[in-house]
Amino acid sequence: MNIFGIGLPEMGVIMVVALLIFGPKKLPEIGRSVGKTIRSFQEASKEFQSEFQKEAEQLEEVVKTTAELEPKQIYPAKSEQDTASSSQPS
Repeated sequence: MNIFGIGLPEMGVIMVVALLIFGPKKLPEIGRSVGKTIRSFQEASKEFQSEFQKEAEQLEEVVKTTAELEPKQIYPAKSEQDTASSSQPS
């Protein structure tokens, strides 16, 4: 089990230190508040990701529609010789 690069032994040490600092009565309350904070960050991240994906899809659709409406016309490029010969009088 590896959460945020922290393994099981490190998590145990953190829990023991937190138990010593805050005491057994405050620890469940702190755990709940940390859990709520993490959950709200996850929800905000998912919302941001879905909004970003919607905008990307809309932009892709606009580009596709514009490409269909305005077909590109490709003209052959004039070489320098063609340009020079047409500008010289015969």
